[in-house]
Amino acid sequence: MHQLPRPAVLVSILGGLTAFGAFSFDMYLPAFPAIAADLHVPAAQVQLTLTAALVGLGLGQFVAGPLSDRYGRRAPVLAGTVVFAVASALIAVAPNIAVFVILRLLQGFGGGIGTTVSRAVVRDLYSGAAASRYLSRILLAFGVAPIVAPTVGAAVLRVTSWRGIFLLLSAYGVLITFVVLRLLPETLPAERRRTGGAAEIVAGFRRLGSDRLYLGYALAQSLSFAGLFAYLSSSSFVLQDGFGVSPQAYGLIFGLNSVGLVAAGQLSARAVTRRTPRRLLFAALFVGLGATVILLAGAGLHRLALVIPMMFLFVASLGVVFPNSTALALDQYPEMAGTSAALLGALQSLISGFAGPLVASLGAATGVPMAAVMLGFAAVSLVTVSVLTRPVQAAA
Repeated sequence: MHQLPRPAVLVSILGGLTAFGAFSFDMYLPAFPAIAADLHVPAAQVQLTLTAALVGLGLGQFVAGPLSDRYGRRAPVLAGTVVFAVASALIAVAPNIAVFVILRLLQGFGGGIGTTVSRAVVRDLYSGAAASRYLSRILLAFGVAPIVAPTVGAAVLRVTSWRGIFLLLSAYGVLITFVVLRLLPETLPAERRRTGGAAEIVAGFRRLGSDRLYLGYALAQSLSFAGLFAYLSSSSFVLQDGFGVSPQAYGLIFGLNSVGLVAAGQLSARAVTRRTPRRLLFAALFVGLGATVILLAGAGLHRLALVIPMMFLFVASLGVVFPNSTALALDQYPEMAGTSAALLGALQSLISGFAGPLVASLGAATGVPMAAVMLGFAAVSLVTVSVLTRPVQAAA
């Protein structure tokens, strides 16, 4: 039986699993125009590949969470890494956009398993502020991936086609598979596993769905992620086509925004020793809302000098939103960490899946629709968590 590795090693493993989504979403963003040209499809169809991966991510989390509560964490996560690696390799030889979309769904499914199990592992080992600190450290990998991924993707485009990007993603999946196989311990012993069948799983989801406190924090994260997804799915077209930014410059801008995400996450890990996760969450949601208001104004005026800083500030605010909302949601149900993490991820993917098509339907090449959608999700996120968690605030 594997022993628990040193904290830094465990953070690296869980961060690598969490980064599946970031790598698969972000590495090929600079290649969007090239993919559209190569497959002879409009930009909206290329954006659909992001949505397909997000739907797959949600399905993978929804399935893996309850299974990991019943069978342990290691077996599901290994299955997910293998699926991710195989799907990525097949995308590299996809003949058309229809096959591309289907395989992206499968790739997202595999990545989603790793994402939800990594959260469950944290909840197996930590709770409360300690869980928030640990999730903030794992967020470092989630933030580093967007810094590295677009830059790597742009570099790959210099020497080969966009298909080479997915071969690299397949290699990453193989690497993580071997790391998990050798180093990740089983954090859910047999005596703590849920032994019921489908009825127990349904009952667990029903219990979570009726808990206003859980839903408030889960929806705060999901709606905020939808705003991020509007940025992810559209910023490449907005900055490259709308403002004339080169693929390499776009990769740099995207990377700098991710630096803000990482820095804010690490500041949150320190601040949670002096402020409650709830207070940090609300402060970050207010910052994100303010940033999107100014971003919309900058996009309407076609001022890149306003657009870039506000993109940075919005993305950075999520470095505080994500770990604290996750810790607050999962802290309620230690006995079914996998199931609660699964519903959290499924809500995130379901809601975010509307963001890309919504921006595309309004016109992806201008920054106004992107900023308006980001603003809408930021506002609804703040209102929702305020309403649903108000009794806790009043009690405090």
